[in-house]
Amino acid sequence: MQYRRLGRSSLVVSGLGLGCMGMSQSYGTPDDQESIATIHHAIDRGITMLDTADMYGGGANEELVGAAVAKRRHEVVIATKFGNMRMPDGRFLGVNGKPEYVQSACEACLERLKISTIDLFYLHRVDSNVPIEETVGAMARLIDQGKVRYLGLSEAGVQTIRKAHATHPITALQSEYSLWTRDPEDGILAACRDLGIGFVPYSPLGRGILTGQVKSAEFGPKDFRRMSPRFQGDNFQKNLQLVARIEQIAEEKHCTPAQLALAWVLAQGQDIVPIPGTKRRTYLDQNLGALDIALTAADLRQMDGVLPRGAAVGARYPEEYMNRLGI
Repeated sequence: MQYRRLGRSSLVVSGLGLGCMGMSQSYGTPDDQESIATIHHAIDRGITMLDTADMYGGGANEELVGAAVAKRRHEVVIATKFGNMRMPDGRFLGVNGKPEYVQSACEACLERLKISTIDLFYLHRVDSNVPIEETVGAMARLIDQGKVRYLGLSEAGVQTIRKAHATHPITALQSEYSLWTRDPEDGILAACRDLGIGFVPYSPLGRGILTGQVKSAEFGPKDFRRMSPRFQGDNFQKNLQLVARIEQIAEEKHCTPAQLALAWVLAQGQDIVPIPGTKRRTYLDQNLGALDIALTAADLRQMDGVLPRGAAVGARYPEEYMNRLGI
């Protein structure tokens, strides 16, 4: 396993983390037994960072992760997120960054995870009605209480990141980043590097399309991609054409498209730690193969030529979702 330091912090994690969201929501029917086996296998293979959130599965994902690591807590860095509030039935209630909610949300996360300290605690989305200094100030008090070790933000803009970091050092920013979602290159990555903040890309495989395995938009009723503009109609067909070019390069490199896509993200900097999600051991092993792929400058230019910035067709989330979360 390769290891990377998150920014200028003292937090060192495996070069690839494991996104656990799909084990409990968004990508079909959950299989807790296989998911727990996948988490155990990930730890056996050297993965140290597990990523979850209080909203995933209405808290079920944190409970799943907590159960999986109950006897292996010392081997993992547990990252979880708060701020997006949902009803038990999944209905979205809004973003909450109020200081009093920060405290109660953390305590609820700890209870579901069955741990005493969260290693990396993210604000899942920024509350536009609460100054970020107040939210981060409350998060910093959790460190003083011994309930949290490091702080993170998710999907925050440049000015918000700077204000937050001035309040208390931010260890990591988590945002969507992949060959077909390159928005962080518009100032976000530069700001993180200027401030010494690590960058944690979620959905580095483009919600599965960059694996080359998604050939149809006929998703199940519980699959989030049914609502994504990028997976609908003509958008989807045009995006498949882009992926076909990546598949050709992967064949030339004697690797899978998923491994190539992950290798591209890893090659963007030693301060980047992708967290591809999977709930199956087979795909976990395939993803780890990306760590052994060394891309040359010529390889990166070639990939940039076939899938340049802005090439993906369609928004990454439905417009209503983008608006209510301010992304």
